[in-house]
Amino acid sequence: MEARQRIARRVAQELCDGDIVNLGIGMPTLVANYLPDDIHITLQSENGFLGLGPVTVPHPDLVNAGGQSCGLLPGAVMFDSAMSFALIRGGHIDACVLGGLQVDEKANLANWVVPGKLAPGMGGAMDLVTGSRKVIIAMEHCAKDGSAKVVSSCTLPLTALQAVHVLVTELAVFRFIDGKMWLTEIAEGCDLATIRAKTEARFDVADELLYHGENLERAI
Repeated sequence: MEARQRIARRVAQELCDGDIVNLGIGMPTLVANYLPDDIHITLQSENGFLGLGPVTVPHPDLVNAGGQSCGLLPGAVMFDSAMSFALIRGGHIDACVLGGLQVDEKANLANWVVPGKLAPGMGGAMDLVTGSRKVIIAMEHCAKDGSAKVVSSCTLPLTALQAVHVLVTELAVFRFIDGKMWLTEIAEGCDLATIRAKTEARFDVADELLYHGENLERAI
């Protein structure tokens, strides 16, 4: 399984039955493919939908916030952007899943632009990370050139300050609790030494560290 699929599968485990969830463009859209059978979520889109259906069953006249064709489930509703962002800013979104360019040890997020590259704008990311009850970042652990994306301090333009709750990469799961970054899970095929070598950020290791979903001591 490729890194993107591994990340999406693990992120799906963070969602709870009944959650209203916003899935960002790119990798986060894969999360819906890995939800357990007993977990049913309602997808919200910034451009005015609640109850998005699978992209595999698209309606020719509907697109999501990323411009992809999409469908609607029975009971879905449509509304204008003002109502959509009132839901987000009012704290009515249980969780959002977004991609990231950098996340740092202070839970800061940079995910909307690389200096010198054309970007249409931040979109709804700034609102989602400040208005959602749980912010989950899904990103590969390192950049294509091997440089760290989990850094001590973001060097790219910020999307939000101290907004990330959970960071999921193909190597690990980190949680931000009481101002600290905690390593809580190591992915299958990886080890603590590898994570330390590929992570610039300082982090603490949780007492109940999990290895591929099991207690590390038992797994060893």
